[in-house]
Amino acid sequence: MAGRPSGGAAGFLAMAFVIVGLAGIFATYAAPVPLSRALVREAALDQVLAAASAPDATARLAAVRPALGDSADAVLSGPGTLPEGTLLERVARERTRIRAHFEREAAALATRLRLLIGVATLAAAVFGVAMMGAGR
Repeated sequence: MAGRPSGGAAGFLAMAFVIVGLAGIFATYAAPVPLSRALVREAALDQVLAAASAPDATARLAAVRPALGDSADAVLSGPGTLPEGTLLERVARERTRIRAHFEREAAALATRLRLLIGVATLAAAVFGVAMMGAGR
């Protein structure tokens, strides 16, 4: 029975695989972040279009400005010069820009998550092999 692994070693091996599973579960929380951010920005752009046709358009557009984040200067007139094109054209251009931006962000996040899960899997495998060989 000297070559047979102990129950403790098998428990450690099981925990090594649990760590990989936990890394995957944590990845499911991070993966939708770029999509969520894109949807929030799209909703803010929709609010801009709705606010522009309201009787108190200036006040409503000023209220929407913080939700636009870095899109505000490209869409709304700020102190200084007015962006080129009509509001509808500026919103359409900004939608295209933010979709491309968040698509790149999602691709980068997916790469990092794959790397994280790959490293965790490799570490768990090495740990498991070491634990299974430690009883000999």
